[in-house]
Amino acid sequence: MNNADQQFVELLVKAIVNNPDEVKTTRTIDERGVLITLDVNPADMGYVIGRRGQTAHAIRTLLKIVGAKNNARVNLKINEPVGGRQFAAPSDQPNQPIDTSAVDNLDI
Repeated sequence: MNNADQQFVELLVKAIVNNPDEVKTTRTIDERGVLITLDVNPADMGYVIGRRGQTAHAIRTLLKIVGAKNNARVNLKINEPVGGRQFAAPSDQPNQPIDTSAVDNLDI
């Protein structure tokens, strides 16, 4: 079976990221169809996902068309980079006691 779907994903993603040399795809086949797994540089995840996931959705839609042309069910998995989804700490100094002296003697 040809791997036109994998080549298509690589070509498309390499065109939209800043680090095309770090784009890697793997193709596996199982009873559900073809799964293409995509790895990119963590700095390029925003370009691949897009605002509200629109770019990722568009890539998946185009990939399904390529798969249908080859009579295959093709899915795309975008691997999250190590250390991804980092959230900011609620304060600059976590685990520091909060100063409540202004309201300690407040009678309600």
